[in-house]
Amino acid sequence: MISSNSRTTDYEINPVFLDRWSPRAFTGEEISETDLLLLLDAARWAPSSYNSQPWRFLYARKGTAHWDKLFGLLNPFNQSWVQHASALVIVVSNSTMLPPGAEKRVPSHSHSFDAGAAWGYLALQASMSGWAAHGMVGFDFARAFTELNVPEGYRVEAAVAIGRKGDKSILPPQLAEREAPSPRLALSEIAMEGGF
Repeated sequence: MISSNSRTTDYEINPVFLDRWSPRAFTGEEISETDLLLLLDAARWAPSSYNSQPWRFLYARKGTAHWDKLFGLLNPFNQSWVQHASALVIVVSNSTMLPPGAEKRVPSHSHSFDAGAAWGYLALQASMSGWAAHGMVGFDFARAFTELNVPEGYRVEAAVAIGRKGDKSILPPQLAEREAPSPRLALSEIAMEGGF
């Protein structure tokens, strides 16, 4: 199967998976709170261990009171392109859960895995809604934990920039060269029957 952006796959998967990619060039167009919450609402429907739903989304839309706080957590490289994004989301996850029938919280082995599933849902919904999402870990995790009042027991996972895809000419030359959907490893390299 070939997608609209020339990515190919071995099997007839839904094109939404091939069409989604993580651009860095954004238009700077404003995103309404309703549109942003729609993306986060899709994310909350991700699967999780014992339905623990460990993900939390701390967000700011560009031009609002919280934008500078979240934007200031990014490293200079990411600030160079995120400045044109419409929203920023910091994804955190609760490292404990309350299994059904339990009386006290226990460590969650899969909280990061589950938060990753939620990020995937967010990214797919963004793509299907005409937006784009780009996840990143280039920011100050310790400052994010403190400045965003993240409770003990939670883990700061990643940041996500959201916006409308823009023209790559707004990017620095070294980034403009890379502004295209990335390939994937062959299925035979990642899927092995019975073990490594």
